[in-house]
Amino acid sequence: MLFSKYYEKFPLIVNSLINAARTGKLAHAYLLHGDTPEIRREFSSVIAQIVICPNKDENGIPCSECKTCRQLREQTYAELYTLSPVGKAWQIRVGDNKNPEANTVRWFEEQFYFTSIADAGKKIGIIYDCDRMNSQAQNAFLKTLEEPPRDSLFILATGNPSTLLPTTRSRCQTLLLLGNHCEFDFENARELFAALAELQFRARNNMVRTEDCASGIISITQNLKSSASERVEAKWEEKLKYAEELEPPVRKRILEQFDAEVSGEYIRERNYFISAMHTWFAQTYLLSCGAPAAKLANPEIFNGLDIPGNINEKEAFQSLRAVDKLLYDLKFNVNEELALRSFCLNVAIAPQTGNMKLNGE
Repeated sequence: MLFSKYYEKFPLIVNSLINAARTGKLAHAYLLHGDTPEIRREFSSVIAQIVICPNKDENGIPCSECKTCRQLREQTYAELYTLSPVGKAWQIRVGDNKNPEANTVRWFEEQFYFTSIADAGKKIGIIYDCDRMNSQAQNAFLKTLEEPPRDSLFILATGNPSTLLPTTRSRCQTLLLLGNHCEFDFENARELFAALAELQFRARNNMVRTEDCASGIISITQNLKSSASERVEAKWEEKLKYAEELEPPVRKRILEQFDAEVSGEYIRERNYFISAMHTWFAQTYLLSCGAPAAKLANPEIFNGLDIPGNINEKEAFQSLRAVDKLLYDLKFNVNEELALRSFCLNVAIAPQTGNMKLNGE
């Protein structure tokens, strides 16, 4: 069960929330800082279950099995509203004051001022990747965050809380769900790590192998786009069918929202793809410095791959600098394919130096 999973993982935080709910001392807004989207998404549901479950036991623990708990877990509960970044800029937009579009801050706020239709009479609002709200969007939401509507609870989930305005952070109670570990479960993640192993350890000064590695990595980025589109299409299937029967202006608006979500989903996956690349080279550099593999944040990315027992420290450091440069370049409007090919060359043409043994070997 979802509740049991997080009760075992973060018992102090879960017990604190249960006690706050029992004594009527829940905060009106929580800032959820978690390592991965999965943790942030699932723990937001756990908080909602603690607050709304109608079948809690004498200790305030939600049943996790009733209709309400299932709806909260599946995000189909009538009074659960979510907000996520969308579009090519992967931003959470402010929206129009008079006629706010769905998935904008103005639309999100508006939902909490309507009469409740659920039995619990309490509304839950979750903003995923809230760090993607710019200053204008955060300031627009600030009044609602300062003076929330009655019987409402807001959860702001992020992996980068430092990018939020101090005024936003100060109005939320922070929950730290950190494990120094990131799950890289995007499409073709294993293929990416295999390509990086080939590039770093076996393509040195070999342009044919380097080009094969570059082509493989570029192909993975292209697959990210198609897999993101497929996931969003599956989610929107019924809504898109319904849109075909609507008037052209309404249908156009729905299709624009669909396109924006596809773009946002791709950017989210792309960010984890880039993070996976940096994690690989950061960890191989740590190995070259003598760090034991078991102490690394993500040692599982090396599973099943042929990693040398002796990694040259200078070469590993140059590869790490190359991926740092790639991350910097990708912040700008550059040709992504060209940037990846340049990165692969920078890794493959690092100067040869003598091998260095790891400490303790």
